[in-house]
Amino acid sequence: MSLRKITSLTMLLSFLVLTLTSVILYIEPEGRVAYWSDWHLMWLNKRQWGNVHINIGFLFLFASLLHIFLNWKQILAYLKNKARELKIFTASFNLAIIITLAVTVGTLLNVQPFSTILEFGEGFKDAASIKYGEPPYGHAELSSLTMFCKRMGYDLQKVQDKLNQAHINYSDTKQTLLDIAQANNLTPRQVYDTIKPEAPKLAPGETLTFPEAPFPGLGRTVLADLCQTYGLNQEDVLRAFEQQHITVVPAQTLKEIAAANNSDPHALFEIIHGVAYPQM
Repeated sequence: MSLRKITSLTMLLSFLVLTLTSVILYIEPEGRVAYWSDWHLMWLNKRQWGNVHINIGFLFLFASLLHIFLNWKQILAYLKNKARELKIFTASFNLAIIITLAVTVGTLLNVQPFSTILEFGEGFKDAASIKYGEPPYGHAELSSLTMFCKRMGYDLQKVQDKLNQAHINYSDTKQTLLDIAQANNLTPRQVYDTIKPEAPKLAPGETLTFPEAPFPGLGRTVLADLCQTYGLNQEDVLRAFEQQHITVVPAQTLKEIAAANNSDPHALFEIIHGVAYPQM
């Protein structure tokens, strides 16, 4: 067996696996969504895909370094000019540097076409959030039933009654939502859908109270819809944004508005919250 052949083939195979895991990580849901919905693809969950990506990446790196060592003479030949003199900054090497820098700087500056690649990936993640749903707070699946009810303001006894009525088995209220879900072949989201209170029925013209804290899916909410849902005066909201020198289009989502103003949906929520509760 040839070490050179083994190294080259290891590089090839690890590159193929690394390409696959890169594509999976590009399109997979955000962590909070993946863990909440117990997302799997090809029998692997988000954490497993990430672990494979990391270790195969190290294998590819090791094989690449060994490949460079075994082919050092050929690599040096690439860095020589026509006079066979060693010259690191050859035309080919300079062009390779320019290409690498262009991709790096273009990505950091969020310019085309690199921004489109990133936005395309975000589109997959947003679609997954809509399809699978988002947890009421980060890593809610790891909260015990008792703590989950405290954080959500639910009556623990009523929640237990709902679990019993749905024939969802659990040993005690110290079990996490994830443990309860796995014991019943469910996802944490399905357990949550079982125990959450029904949405309040509103009378014609009645609106919801604006939430005290950012809620799941905030970034995908259209500003005009947000104002209508919670009975906020849109002109007051637009005026508040204008005072903060934030350009706003009511038909845009908070995520789109934030991106256009180098801000964050949570920062925009603070401004809207100030309009909803001006005395605070």
